[in-house]
Amino acid sequence: MSTGIEDFLEALRRYQAPDAESLRFQRRIQSLVDCRREQAFDRVSYSPGHITGSAFIVDRDAGTVLLHFHKRLGKWLQMGGHAEGELDPLQTALREGREESGLLDLVLLSPEILDLDIHEIPGRGAEPSHEHFDVRYAFLTGRASEISHRDEESDGIAWFGFEDAVQKMNEPGAARALSRLGCWLTGSARF
Repeated sequence: MSTGIEDFLEALRRYQAPDAESLRFQRRIQSLVDCRREQAFDRVSYSPGHITGSAFIVDRDAGTVLLHFHKRLGKWLQMGGHAEGELDPLQTALREGREESGLLDLVLLSPEILDLDIHEIPGRGAEPSHEHFDVRYAFLTGRASEISHRDEESDGIAWFGFEDAVQKMNEPGAARALSRLGCWLTGSARF
């Protein structure tokens, strides 16, 4: 696994954006890290925002993906969140995936970035609205039945088929990431 900003930047350069929006996200994330370096990973860096890491966790045998219902946002989402000292979103995604799912056997499906997304987070209290520059990775588990709902940020955790997950998440970035993940799993050109 990669460690540090330079390894992340190399992975970001290798990322092959599937569409114009993804290419725009790639360029904005590159610019944020080039300009802000370590500050780009700091959760209190609000202008314009900060890097987050996400984990799409898959039970390959069942063909399902794990989602949790995020209390604050009121949405079904993949596991993920803020860096806690990591300067590599892959490490953040792995830690968050383990913490939010209770699954400790997560294995990286590919060292490549699955997807990139930039989305607005509404302000709350002293925290102003800002953007999450989300870097998404894919992980496999062989212990799908061992999930545990331990995260105070969510109201539940469940496995969904890919099409159901797209509907539950109901946003273009999730559809794009899940489509690409389906292709990775099947080795096909399309999901």
